[in-house]
Amino acid sequence: MSRVYLRQLLSLALFCLLSFAGWGLPALAQSSPPDLSPQAVQNISDLRQKAFAASQKGQFTEAETYWSQLIEYLPEEAALWSNRGNVRVSQNKLAEALEDYNQAVALAPEQPDPYLNRGAALEGLGRWQDAIADYTKVLTLNPNDAAAYNNRGNAKAGQGEWDAALADYQTAADLDPKFAFARVNAALAEYQLGHADEAIRQFRSLTRRYPSFADARAALTAALWSQGQSGEAESNWVAVMGLDRRYKDLEWLSTVRRWPPAMVAALEKFLNL
Repeated sequence: MSRVYLRQLLSLALFCLLSFAGWGLPALAQSSPPDLSPQAVQNISDLRQKAFAASQKGQFTEAETYWSQLIEYLPEEAALWSNRGNVRVSQNKLAEALEDYNQAVALAPEQPDPYLNRGAALEGLGRWQDAIADYTKVLTLNPNDAAAYNNRGNAKAGQGEWDAALADYQTAADLDPKFAFARVNAALAEYQLGHADEAIRQFRSLTRRYPSFADARAALTAALWSQGQSGEAESNWVAVMGLDRRYKDLEWLSTVRRWPPAMVAALEKFLNL
């Protein structure tokens, strides 16, 4: 499974990007201790396939069991600890996930993915400064990691540092122009900073490029309504409700999706009226 796939998968859980340790796949294939029996080697191969398949299907309880069994065979394989942490995050087992990421970091201190994943868990626990430290470490190891910039922006936003968050979001979008969440996060930060016209321009651009991107359409709805453009706002909202009805839940927007306060307030006015 690619890093990109898990980043998309687990962003649904925390809206902060995690990474399945794709770097671990070749290592896993090569790291079976030489004294393992042929049957054990086959078991490892079967478990690996089952673990990734269950993770892809969102069967996180089963996936956790498979990763745990793999760890019993290969306790020195950092990718396994990191991947088990990921499926624990998806079950909101943040403290347990953090323990797994700590072990992955200890085993592979020069690999960026465990830091990226640990940072996301730390965000979920509201430990913004610790999360920022992990994302900064990722950027020390890989200065062009767009996900680390985006996630660091999320953590800075969690501290209310919107100018700094915007800078990180913009860098992430520059590094990966197809990174839609980084672009919408930048537009949300613009709105929080009072740059409504620029935010609307970016939301419109995103909805043209990604017509099914509910986050951008919902934000565009709120921003247009606040500008008195009710017809276009209502048209976009109809599309949002056909894509993802969670956007009616202001608590979810504030605490899970973590929209900026100004954006949540704008949508609240739309929903109330």
